[in-house]
Amino acid sequence: MSSVPSESSSQEFTSRTPESKMRWVVCGLLFLATTINYMDRSVLSLIEPLLHLPFMGWVAGLDAKYQTGYHLNYGHIVECFQIAYAIGFLIAAPFIDKLGTKVGYAVAISIWAVSSLSHSLVHSVLGFCIARIFLGLGESGNFPAAIKATSEWFGSEDRALAVGVFNSGANAAFFIAPAIIPLVTIRFGWRSAFLCTGMMGIGWLVLWLFFPYDRLRRGRTTTQANLQKVVPDVTGKKLYKILFRSRGLYAFSIAKGLTDPVWWFYLFYLPMFLNDNYGLSLSQAYWPIVIVYAVSSVGSFLGGGLSGLRMKRGHTVNNGRKFALLVMAICVLPIMLVPHMHVLFPHNAWPAVGLFALAAAAHQGWSANIFTTPTDMFPSTSVSTVVGIGGAVGSVGGALFTVLVSHLLSLHPLVIFTLAGLSYSVSLLIFQLLVPNLGVTPDSEAPRAFLSDENA
Repeated sequence: MSSVPSESSSQEFTSRTPESKMRWVVCGLLFLATTINYMDRSVLSLIEPLLHLPFMGWVAGLDAKYQTGYHLNYGHIVECFQIAYAIGFLIAAPFIDKLGTKVGYAVAISIWAVSSLSHSLVHSVLGFCIARIFLGLGESGNFPAAIKATSEWFGSEDRALAVGVFNSGANAAFFIAPAIIPLVTIRFGWRSAFLCTGMMGIGWLVLWLFFPYDRLRRGRTTTQANLQKVVPDVTGKKLYKILFRSRGLYAFSIAKGLTDPVWWFYLFYLPMFLNDNYGLSLSQAYWPIVIVYAVSSVGSFLGGGLSGLRMKRGHTVNNGRKFALLVMAICVLPIMLVPHMHVLFPHNAWPAVGLFALAAAAHQGWSANIFTTPTDMFPSTSVSTVVGIGGAVGSVGGALFTVLVSHLLSLHPLVIFTLAGLSYSVSLLIFQLLVPNLGVTPDSEAPRAFLSDENA
């Protein structure tokens, strides 16, 4: 892989102000928000066995394999969230770039917390669809705001690690949610699960509003200062005109569009997969789910730190990021063997769980690095917009993949898992073709991954 010179260590670290020690406090807040974000969206999958109700299309006495109506309704509910999530990215991302991280993040979590609470009021498939739409619109603000925050507080060598840390909140959600949600639902019913996670969002909002983010925030990193010179402070149509001429935007968006659906698949269908194929109830699936997301947390930290480690050893940003992405893409490939595990071990779910765990860990390591690439190519003033566009593409891909899964998972699982295994390698190949030189050139040059004309 070709590369370009990266900034020197002296440039990067001398740009830090004394307040930069607060960056890990900010990262901790981003971690908590991401944890709550994923707890909110995962409640539906965790209580899925409890939704085998007449209004959901479940037919009593019929084998789960033949519950076509129920599976289609459940798929429609998931699709509503994913489509709204995609649309929300396009709305929330420029909104956050315009208003700033502090205000934009507060608005986003306010919407998704209230939406989570509203799930407790539904009595129909349509009600679930409406609640999931608003949840998707609110939750779409999490990653644009969080990535923007890392570009404002972290240098390029530490940024992927920071993303890996806060992104591991997705995994922490699956330690906490499987422990709390069953207890709450058993005692108070499935509706109370949504009340529980919604109130957590309200609690985080209070912390965020009192945290002096803007006052403590340090200046731009050297990377961001260099990028600012080639991307002017513009908004609206002028900004989109510049962004849509960038190969970097397309590389990031395609990578998200091909790999995000796989994570959606794990998120929404793992409990159902364990129930349908191995007969595991919600409580019996607790430890397998915990193991999958515990291992994926390790992948988030290792994958996020791998690129930074290579850069600190003298490699370029291009080499560091793409090496980490390649390692993660290779580690995902064994997920294609999952359908064979049910044949080889029909009464033992752990071999399949092990493959899910490896693939989930690799995805999180991949995500920590792919999420960082916009900060290597664009200034923080447009990072949220870029992440939002890529996130929207990822959500649309997730919705399309959900349609395939809802129609083909029970009949053609080999097709689904083969697509899941190969998507990362294909994504990396496309990224390399579009952006052969990731990173920033010396101050006198523009980033080679960024194509804009003088009048843009």
